[in-house]
Amino acid sequence: MNKAQLIQAVAKTTGNRAQAADAVEAALDAIVRAVAAGEVVSVTGFGSLTPRVRPARTARNPQTGEPVEVAERRVVKFRPGVRFQDLVAGRRSMPESGNCIQKDRPKTHKVARP
Repeated sequence: MNKAQLIQAVAKTTGNRAQAADAVEAALDAIVRAVAAGEVVSVTGFGSLTPRVRPARTARNPQTGEPVEVAERRVVKFRPGVRFQDLVAGRRSMPESGNCIQKDRPKTHKVARP
């Protein structure tokens, strides 16, 4: 799925392609800006995007075997949420309709008060 297809899928839910395009663009922009600023972005049920620093290292050129210095660099690590992993692995069935990463009904915990 590319960005245009994502906008089309969101438009099916919202009913308006222009609003869907604005929403997708705004969400992606906010995510990119936050991660670039060094923040962790977590979307419950979907996953987390975490900025990481890969330290400088010595690698090898696979063609010549010569050592090559690789500079330190910033990368983004994606860690999928448990619900997302379960859906992809087939451990959880995809719902017919509705939000597939939405949590099940919340559990209510009664707190005993003295």
